[in-house]
Amino acid sequence: MAKRVLVVEDNELNLKLFCDLLRAHDHEAEPVRDGREAVDRARAFSPDLIIMDIQLPYVSGLDLIRTIKADDALKRIPVMAVTAYAAHGDEERIREAGAEAYVSKPISVMKFIGEVSGLL
Repeated sequence: MAKRVLVVEDNELNLKLFCDLLRAHDHEAEPVRDGREAVDRARAFSPDLIIMDIQLPYVSGLDLIRTIKADDALKRIPVMAVTAYAAHGDEERIREAGAEAYVSKPISVMKFIGEVSGLL
């Protein structure tokens, strides 16, 4: 059964790649290019999973995760952070913000799909 995945990513190539991979695995992907729209789109789309870049313009992905996890209507939706952050402690900060999974860029397709499957 197809699952609904909200993809929050400002880089067009990454957004297309993530959505194409999800669709190739029979999921419904909803792209969001601007983090400022993510919470409203999540409420309207009712995703089973949110995939989110951490380095977004206008709003921090960490703040966005915290906002989602503080929202009664959204807090049960798992969040997978996909980011180029690679510094020591970044994964810990991302998980402390509330993300259930973390995948670093450039992504491994198998790891990406494995994490998605594990969260769904």
